Amino acid sequence: MEYQEEDFLLLSGIQHYVFCKRQWALIHIEQQWQENLRTVEGAILHEKTHDSTIKEKRGDLIISRGMGVFSRTLGITGACDVVEFHKSRDGVTLYGREGTYLPVPVEYKRGKPKQDNADVLQLCAQAMCLEEMLLCTIPEGFLYYGEPKRRTKVALDGEIREEVIRICREMHELYDKRYTPKVKTTKACKACSLKELCMPKLCKNPSALNYMRKTISEIEVDP
Repeated sequence: MEYQEEDFLLLSGIQHYVFCKRQWALIHIEQQWQENLRTVEGAILHEKTHDSTIKEKRGDLIISRGMGVFSRTLGITGACDVVEFHKSRDGVTLYGREGTYLPVPVEYKRGKPKQDNADVLQLCAQAMCLEEMLLCTIPEGFLYYGEPKRRTKVALDGEIREEVIRICREMHELYDKRYTPKVKTTKACKACSLKELCMPKLCKNPSALNYMRKTISEIEVDP
């Protein structure tokens, strides 16, 4: 299956979806957003990396910032923080450049590495977009975290790729239905920028539809 451009979802939504499906829906379906310290710090970190006017060449290495990517197979679009093009026999040709280069995505994140695999999945999705666009294979990428100020190599194996495919499929299904899921409250809710908009405690309340069904059933059995 291939998605049309008008049906593309934001690649960045993968991280939101893994963190909380309700948060993803509030942002990407209901178009709600609210800043907090974490989101502001993240935006500052990305200011330079998403400046597409900055081009660098260091020997056999070409660095591209804010490169737009998409995948018709996954139905997503977005921008890579940094894509490094390493001169390689296994690479692809680039317009105006001699030789062949292997693209390697580098995603920048604030703070420390997370316990979940949200960042890894987002990085893998970027690589899968690049593979589809440039007709190549990208076996690995890098995550750079602002607090330790160092990058971590990530192997983009088959299991991670299957997870990306599954998540993208689920996001499209929810988006097509315009459905915002309920969630169970966790410690992560305290750190969410949308906690005042989300009101997760209300998710514990029974829905109006279920209340009506229960009331009707009680009336029907009442002698």
